[in-house]
Amino acid sequence: MRKLLATAVLIAFAAAPALAQAPQLDPGEKLEKLQFPAVTMQIKGWTKFGNSHVFTLPVKAGQHVKISFETRSQFAFLAIFDLSKADDEAFFGTDEDGSALDTVVKDDTTWLLRPYYSKVSPRRGLGAPYTLMIEPQAPGTAPPAAKPETPQRPTLFPPKSDAGGEE
Repeated sequence: MRKLLATAVLIAFAAAPALAQAPQLDPGEKLEKLQFPAVTMQIKGWTKFGNSHVFTLPVKAGQHVKISFETRSQFAFLAIFDLSKADDEAFFGTDEDGSALDTVVKDDTTWLLRPYYSKVSPRRGLGAPYTLMIEPQAPGTAPPAAKPETPQRPTLFPPKSDAGGEE
């Protein structure tokens, strides 16, 4: 009996890293479990400090998805975390990465979508309305390639334009 119990404990510990970790919620946050949509899913909400919603979204390898976040507030953002990773860093955030994530999923995992209101910014009020769009894309389509940014360098001579100039 002891051997059976010890084997069960070892199997449970060995399987634990393979499972997605449970999200750590801030006080007052409510977790909503989503399913990967067949068509575009729109979620409207409010990033009210201490009373907001966070979402889990299971994704499978090979799925192409676009997630966009819209708000009128300059202090509201979306962070997306991969719950299968041990680190607490978001792999996408609208504060630094733009308003939309368009990607093909690499591994079967669960993402945590956390709309939030920046606590460090001077502001009025305690929250802001937002719209979150989860759009499944056609299989086999690649996300748009990122355009390499060429830094603008100061120059003494402006670039020659081809439109309507002297010959």
